[in-house]
Order: sequence, then structure tokens, then C-alpha cells
Amino acid sequence: MRQLVPGILFAALWASAAVATKLGVQSVPPLVLANVRFFIAGTGMLLFAYGVQRTRDAWPRGVEWRQLFIFSLLNTTIYLGCFVLALKQVSAGIGSLSTATNPLFITLLSAVWLRRRPGVNEVLGLLLGLAGVGVATYPLLQNSYATVAGILILLVGVVVVSAATVYYAGISWRLPNLVINGWQVLLGGLTLLPVTLLTADLSTAQYDLRFWGAVWWLILPVSVGALQLWFFLIRQDPVRASLFLYLCPIFGFVYSYVLLGEPITVYTMVGTMLVIVGLWLGRKK
Repeated sequence: MRQLVPGILFAALWASAAVATKLGVQSVPPLVLANVRFFIAGTGMLLFAYGVQRTRDAWPRGVEWRQLFIFSLLNTTIYLGCFVLALKQVSAGIGSLSTATNPLFITLLSAVWLRRRPGVNEVLGLLLGLAGVGVATYPLLQNSYATVAGILILLVGVVVVSAATVYYAGISWRLPNLVINGWQVLLGGLTLLPVTLLTADLSTAQYDLRFWGAVWWLILPVSVGALQLWFFLIRQDPVRASLFLYLCPIFGFVYSYVLLGEPITVYTMVGTMLVIVGLWLGRKK
């Protein structure tokens, strides 16, 4: 029970990111939503770390700037940039489902990084996960709830954020987690800003209640609330904590159906089950 309630709450909050993003990009160009979120969240975390907590010896130095920049480029600029761009073209449910395949790519990339042959269960798990996304997406391609380009952008983002996770795990960080997160989000926003200014049609942006609601939901309940719950869960039991990731696509499709009117079909249910089985198989020892 100590893990059950926080675990379900984590999955419910984490899965809501796709719906909040989908709502936000209806008001502003996708990269504008991303940049505003990054600047507010990154600045807020750094102000709290340096101004409220007054963390000592927490200023990046030397090679740490390069490490933070590489991590921010992968984890924030490319991944979250791809995610918001894709959500303009695919349903929020598919966005949640694709995010759930992240552990499978992490497992495979870790094997490559460590120069070991991936296990049969790891390869099969990844193939099942990709097949599940394909099955769930198939009918949505027919009725404009998803495009091939959007799906490909999503997959690029998932591969890149998996690489970011492997890169992060390979570094012995001296800085506190809050400082690392604050700098990587802020640097990621600064790197993305020129692309936003060059490509986004700023004249179409509407900074209305829907936009600000999406921004603050992504910052507070998702980036702060869900991550704090995740850290609590992995401190209790990392293996059991990972099981709650399986609930994310289920919550994601429910939110998409109730809040956005996106369809749930037999393909949706079969595809979700394939992803869940793939996650179980890929993470099985």
C-alpha cells in the first residue's frame, strides 16, 4: 500500500503530459509551447536551488558545462521538441503509448553502450513494443488522428531521450539533481529558441487560458509532482517502481477519450497490450 497509491498517482500525472501538450498546441505553435515551458521551469528550479536552498558549491565548472549541454540537447531540445511537434499530428493517446516504449530503447542502447550482445528478450520486447504502437496507430492514420510523419517524429524523440538517459547514467555527477535538471531545461530552451524563432509562425499564437493552463500543468503536476513521486518510488523499490510505467498508456488513452474525444478501438486495446507485454519481456531478467 505504501507504493500503490503514489504509484497510481505517478502514472496518472505522467500520462497527462500528452493531453496537456495536445491542448497547448491548439493555441500556439508547438515549439513556442516548449520554449515557454522550458524557460519558466528551468529558471524556477535554479532560483529555488540557488536562492531558497542556497546550495553550496553547486555552480557548474569546467567539463560540467559540456556535459550539461550535451544532456540538455538530447533530453530537452531534441526529445521534447520532437514530442510537441509530433503531438500536432498524432493523438495524445499515441503520444502516451510511444513514451511508454522508452524503457525498451534504454535497455537496448545500454547493451550497445556496454558492448554486450542484447538478450533475446530485450530484442523481442522492443519489437513487440513497436508492433503495439503500429497496431494502435493503424486505424488513426485513416481518419486524421495521426500521420506517418508525426509517428516518425515521435519515434526519433523516444530514441534520442533513451540515449540521453544512457548518457546521464554514464556520468558521475557532482551537482545536485535539482541543479542538473534546472540547467539542462534552461540550456535546452536556449538551444531551441533560434529554431523556434526561425520556423514558428508567431502571428498565430494565442496566449489564452488554454495555453497557460497547459504550460502550468506541464510544469507543476508533471515536471514537479510526477517526478517527485517517481523519485520516492525508486527509493522504495526500483523494480516495483518500473511496473507503474505500464499504467501510463492506459491512463493516456482514457484521458484522450474523455477530454479530447479521441477514439478507443479494438486496435487501441490490442496495441496497448502488445506494448505492455513488450515492456514486461524487455525488462525481465
